[in-house]
Amino acid sequence: MNLVPDTSVVIDGRITSLIQAGEYKGATIVIPEAVVAELEAQANQGREIGFLGLTELQALCRLAHDGTITLKFVGDRPTLEQVKLASGGEIDALIRKVAIEHNAKFITSDIVQAEVAKAKGLDVIYLRPQVDGFAPLGIDQFFDEHTMAVYLKERVPPMAKKGTIKEMRLEKIREQPITDYELRTLAQEVLERAKRHPDGFIELEKRGVTVVQIGSMRIAITRRPFSDGMEITAVRPIADVRLEQFNKASIIKTRIIGDRRGLLIAGPPGSGKTTLAQSIATYLAENGHVVKTMEAPRELQVPDHITQYTTLDGSMENTADVLMLVRPDFVIFDELRRNEDFWVFADMRLAGIGMVGVIHAIGAHDALQRFSDRVDFGVLPQIINTIIFVDKGEITNIYDIGFTIKVPEGMSSEINLRPVTTVSDHETGDLVYEIFKYDGETIVMPVMVPHAAPAETTLKPPSIPAAKEGNVQWKALEKDIQREIGRYTDGFVDVQMLSDSKAVVYIEDKDVPAAIGKGGKNIAAIVNKLGIGIDIRPRSELDKGGGTQTEEELHLGGGVKIRMDKKQLVIFCPEQTGKIVDVFAGREYLFTATVNDSGEIHLAKNSTIAQELIKRYNDGDTIKLRPV
Repeated sequence: MNLVPDTSVVIDGRITSLIQAGEYKGATIVIPEAVVAELEAQANQGREIGFLGLTELQALCRLAHDGTITLKFVGDRPTLEQVKLASGGEIDALIRKVAIEHNAKFITSDIVQAEVAKAKGLDVIYLRPQVDGFAPLGIDQFFDEHTMAVYLKERVPPMAKKGTIKEMRLEKIREQPITDYELRTLAQEVLERAKRHPDGFIELEKRGVTVVQIGSMRIAITRRPFSDGMEITAVRPIADVRLEQFNKASIIKTRIIGDRRGLLIAGPPGSGKTTLAQSIATYLAENGHVVKTMEAPRELQVPDHITQYTTLDGSMENTADVLMLVRPDFVIFDELRRNEDFWVFADMRLAGIGMVGVIHAIGAHDALQRFSDRVDFGVLPQIINTIIFVDKGEITNIYDIGFTIKVPEGMSSEINLRPVTTVSDHETGDLVYEIFKYDGETIVMPVMVPHAAPAETTLKPPSIPAAKEGNVQWKALEKDIQREIGRYTDGFVDVQMLSDSKAVVYIEDKDVPAAIGKGGKNIAAIVNKLGIGIDIRPRSELDKGGGTQTEEELHLGGGVKIRMDKKQLVIFCPEQTGKIVDVFAGREYLFTATVNDSGEIHLAKNSTIAQELIKRYNDGDTIKLRPV
């Protein structure tokens, strides 16, 4: 009996299983060179299925060496033109041609190839996908009921992440390092199962990496040149959590079923975001809503009646086009990363579809920043009504998104009236963040809520001297602001803290444009970095009395006291009256000066020496005087 297998059967791996089971013992297996060429090309591209197919050919060679079968390689290698037309069936045609020439039975697990071969009059053996009776995978031996993820890398002992979402630990499974042969065997088994399992599919396959989903388990296989060695990472959920089991579940139900249908789930990796998203999807489906998902890769564990979509032709935008025709009530988007993802999410929400998005973020501020960088902040409340922050498997905060016209917190005067997107804590009602435009840049500003005061008391910003003497946080912020703004000016940076979230900064008039930057780019970057509103003003305003600070007294350690006003810096050292002294910052020499009859050293405030002295003070150095 002559048998000609096509590429799908060789990759599938079932032909050797059938031979070993005695099904085709003594048969002549004819392998077309086109099959070898196709597998070689896939392996050269770093695709795992190419290596899988070559491993199967090696197994057939061993069976031929043992005398179980006869193995032949026949036919011509495909030309470059045929390779280019492979997607159109040119390679498959070469394989069928070999079966016709050798009067052989044609074996395939590709339904299209089987139907074409039958139409050509070939004797076809179609191996249908296996639907049950699967033995446990080899990788299952590394899992127990407490294991969430397994990490296998060549020449390294296998590791596992165990515990719960609240309490996770990384453990060594065994002392003996795993070998390359073990990894290749496991990878081959995983790929075979993905092709035959009804709930298995290859999510991603590129040079050096293959991502497979088998049931609830996601398996990533990497090899050189993508990684520095072969590695298999397998992840699976360890708990099926219903929405009712989450704290604050009643709030989520009320909002998602009501008119607030734009929901964003944020949290750090491994915090339980996906678990919450799939529990929301299940809850919505059970309450009579049509629910679909958008995932790349597909990893949500949802009931069968919730259809899971991935990228169409590599684009979520194409997937969205299909979903707009399907018209679901809700779409679960797991997870938002690329610019296109945010645009698609916004477009579908504005079209009236209920959207639940999942995004990686260390805090709500980071989630808002990622969204506002891609979507105009003015329409943000129409896209997202609620942000749920998850950490260690629990809902820690729920935020409401609103929109108003107001003066942002920390700014003064009606000239700063502008559109503001507000973010409030749902339970307390306190304003937490404000998003607004500042000189052309979008600012996500944390809002510090002051402690309650008696009704008859008027809250006033503390003065600068009080801040320096008693508010450690303000001192740190002043130094940070002086450091950041100091990059744009050679003069002294006068910082006046008005509140925990607002400061006024005076610098040389000529340096103001550079500090603000084109379109406010420089100051916006500093504001986002420090999380505090900064109002840059020219020093001329301060000199005219526009500022509140006209004189400042500093104690620099070592008994040295300095006073600064608008024009000069004075060092007080009455014990050195009439002497020539060297001035040191720590152990480093700064300059030499003569102490006048009043026991003072006078320096121009904008001089290099004075600026260096102030810088050393800001750095925390002790200033010392030593007679020459």
